[in-house]
Amino acid sequence: MKTKRFALISVILLYFVICLEILIMISPFAGFFYAAFNPVLLKLADSPATRWLTAFFLPHMAIPATALLIGLRVLGSWFFLGGMALFFLCAIQIYTAKFLRRGAVSGGLYRFIRHPQYLALAIAGLGLAILWPRFLVVVLWCLMVLIYFFLARDEERRMVREHGAGYRSYLEKTGMFLPKSVERFLLPHGTSGRIILWLAVCVVALGGAWGLRAYTIHHLTMRQEGNVTALAILPEDGFKLDHRLKDLLALPEISSRLQPGARYLAYFLPQNYIMQGLIADTGGDWRLYKQHHAISMITDWILHPFRHLREGHHAMHHNGGHQPGMSPENGIIRRLIFLQLTPAPADDAPYSSLNINQERVPVFTADVDVHTAGLLEVRDLPETTGWGTVPTPTF
Repeated sequence: MKTKRFALISVILLYFVICLEILIMISPFAGFFYAAFNPVLLKLADSPATRWLTAFFLPHMAIPATALLIGLRVLGSWFFLGGMALFFLCAIQIYTAKFLRRGAVSGGLYRFIRHPQYLALAIAGLGLAILWPRFLVVVLWCLMVLIYFFLARDEERRMVREHGAGYRSYLEKTGMFLPKSVERFLLPHGTSGRIILWLAVCVVALGGAWGLRAYTIHHLTMRQEGNVTALAILPEDGFKLDHRLKDLLALPEISSRLQPGARYLAYFLPQNYIMQGLIADTGGDWRLYKQHHAISMITDWILHPFRHLREGHHAMHHNGGHQPGMSPENGIIRRLIFLQLTPAPADDAPYSSLNINQERVPVFTADVDVHTAGLLEVRDLPETTGWGTVPTPTF
């Protein structure tokens, strides 16, 4: 029994470690974490059958362009913060009762459901799946929900042995994870019914994630010009791409690097965009785990979901005293990061550049003045991101 419980708790801890990947990713402990975790991601990414598990299904680098995606991202923060707050409130109630030797807890939230802590963790886990939206996190969330059910049943058997008829009476009056009246209406009876319910939860969770990925990709700010698909990190930059992308791609220093017959994905972003290390290794400044303000970035990630994308780079770099993203002549500076798609997609649709099985290899970066369509700098890039070979978001 102890071995079984240890295994269940270990799986739950593994889930939260993976869910908190983003927190570790921008901390000084990233190297230690990925020394153990990245081989798992790379193994999954090796096979077309499992590569989808490492992919993302919601925007993480780009500012969402629709109210639905913005609202969902904010909801993720609320789920995470609310779930953790509820969990700690219940923990205080439980350990206070243990310290004062009051017996089984049946007041407060426990008056309505028997396991509000597990419900709180499931809500927080759902929030984390939105904040760090890998398909792998959704799969593990589904497993975590199943494990919570078994842990709850195990606890209830133990409590009946310890408290007898009093706890049996409590079981009859309360629901496991929802109020009794709601569970009686929603939850099926019997083992087979509960298995079917859990499978339905898995189908809804994973089907919803795939649906959100399709919705996200078709609402990104993307433009196609020749063999280049440009993806703007800021939705308002779509206007700039409409008027300047063709001229920028025609610059000799850029066009000479674009091979005929090849296909490219070009990220169009502010020069000091804080997350560019996820796209390519553009320098040490953008390897966030080497920065000294991990706590502030984590806080922004949770409490201010879009500020770190729009303004996080302002606090780190001041562009020589000029307004961020502006040249000394008041032109608009943007950075284009070019990635070659291998193999080249079979169709010309912009969205094919983001296929899960599509490999994207960094080639070069170009800093441009959008106002004058002038080139400021071109640099060749290594074939890695700022995190080496770690599978990272594409949008």
